[in-house]
Amino acid sequence: MKKLLFAMLFLSSIFWCQIVLAQQKAPFYQEIQDFKRLDSLNMPPKNGVLFIGSSSLRKWVDLENTFAPYHAINRGFGGSTLKDAIYYEHDLVDPYQPKQIVIYSGENDIAEGNVSVQTVLDRFKTLFEIIRRKHPLVPIAFISIKPSPSRAKFQSIVIESNQLIKKFLRKQRKTVFINVYKKMLDKNAQMRPELFGPDMLHMNADGYQIWTKAIQPHLIK
Repeated sequence: MKKLLFAMLFLSSIFWCQIVLAQQKAPFYQEIQDFKRLDSLNMPPKNGVLFIGSSSLRKWVDLENTFAPYHAINRGFGGSTLKDAIYYEHDLVDPYQPKQIVIYSGENDIAEGNVSVQTVLDRFKTLFEIIRRKHPLVPIAFISIKPSPSRAKFQSIVIESNQLIKKFLRKQRKTVFINVYKKMLDKNAQMRPELFGPDMLHMNADGYQIWTKAIQPHLIK
């Protein structure tokens, strides 16, 4: 009886440890595991153009087809921040040995509401420096943070963050700043809700068409 009770307590402790560990996993852990599972089934070829960042990339469902001549790899995940990209850099970048890396991130950092422009820049610089240290010869492109109508109250921070990141990249080799922000405004410099879905955050096909035209000239074949 004591042995049975001990066995039950032991199994119960394992069960609860598994629950605690699951709860302690970092945000977007499962999405990263899904990428690994996909790679185990069909690893993308080396020397592709790797896109990393947040849900504006994740929801670009035909990105890889759109940029097929460049062997594009889409690793946008969740509503991720620059902090998340830093945390998962080893999983997002290192396995693919890309010939170019395109980043869209920072918008969700700003939307947290308690993040300064300097913090956005510092986080971007951290991500950039990690990638550049590991992949010193790989060109890096940054897609400017877009003007989302649902986040209109953050636009002053968005504009300044874009400016600081652009200024930083000017001093770095093999980089490009892709300005989609201005291309998504009307002739009066106002936001264009017609480029977005119902949530006024994620783009529709018209929005992605603007991105395609802005990004493609900067991709490396």
